[in-house]
Amino acid sequence: MIPALVPGANLNWEQVEAFHRDGVLTVPDAVTPAQLAALRADMDGWVAESRQHDGPWGETVDGRPRFDVQPGHSVERPALRRIGAPTEVSDAYLDVAVDSPMVDMVATLVGPDVKLHHTKVNAKQPGSATEVRWHQDFPFTPHSNDSLVTALLMVDDVTDENGPLEVAPGSHRGPIHSLWHDGAFTGAVADEVAADAARGAVRCTGSAGSVCLMHTRLLHASAPNLSDRPRTMFICVYSAGDAVPCAPNPVPTVHQGRVVRGADPCRVRTEALEVDLPEYPKVASFFSQQEDSVPRDGEGG
Repeated sequence: MIPALVPGANLNWEQVEAFHRDGVLTVPDAVTPAQLAALRADMDGWVAESRQHDGPWGETVDGRPRFDVQPGHSVERPALRRIGAPTEVSDAYLDVAVDSPMVDMVATLVGPDVKLHHTKVNAKQPGSATEVRWHQDFPFTPHSNDSLVTALLMVDDVTDENGPLEVAPGSHRGPIHSLWHDGAFTGAVADEVAADAARGAVRCTGSAGSVCLMHTRLLHASAPNLSDRPRTMFICVYSAGDAVPCAPNPVPTVHQGRVVRGADPCRVRTEALEVDLPEYPKVASFFSQQEDSVPRDGEGG
C-alpha cells in the first residue's frame, strides 16, 4: 500500500510511485551543504586514524570492533571499509540520521511514523578491493512487516568507476531469498539468483549529498572501486513505526528504535512473510561474513 503524502513532503507522487514500482529511488540534496561538510570532515578523520591501526579497532555496544578494514590495509594504503553505528561517536552523523531532508523522504515512503533501526558507513577507498555480493537486506534484519527503507547517503560523488550500488529493479516484489547454503550463512544469494539479478542490474550513481532510497527486499550488490577517488556511503535503516524486529540487530546501537518522525504507534502490524533467520555476526562486519563463505556451485556469488 502506498501511504498518503505526509505534510511538507519533499517527494512527489511520481517519485513515490517509482519507489514502490522499482524498489529504489535516487534523490539529490538529501542533506544540507553544512551537514555534508560535517560528514566528510569526520570521515576524513577516521581514515587518518585508520593509518594507526593494522586491523579492526574500537568497540560497539556488543563488544565487536566499530571500525573494520579491508585485508591489505596499511599506513601507505588505508582501506577503512566499515564504521558500525557512527551515530554513537559523531554528532554530525547522528544529526543527519534523525533530522535531515533524507528522513522526511523516508517518512513519505513508509510513514508517517518512522523508527531508526541501525546505521553504518560502508566505504571503498581508492583502488579498494571491497565488493558486495548480491543479497537482500531483509534477511539480515527481518521484521513483522517489510515496510523498511535502507537510505544510502552518498558522502562522496558516486560514479560508474568507484563501485556504485547495483540493483535489480522490481526484485523487491519477488521472493525473499535465503542467505544460507549447505548449512553455512554466506550473506549472499545463490549463484543462479545473482546471475539473474545481474542481467537486469542498474547502477545507482549521483553527486555527493544524494541519497539512494532502497526497499529492504531489493536485490543489490556492488563491485570494487576501480578509481582514484573514495566512495563513502552513510547507510541508515529505517522502519515504519509498526514494524517490529524479529531478530537481533546485526549492527546494535543505543539509537535502535528511536522515533525520528511521527510517534510510536505502540502497535504491531504483521504480514505473511517467511524468511530464514540470519546468523548473528561474530566478526566486525558482514563483509567478513561474505568473505568467509566459499562459493561453490549453486551457492551465493
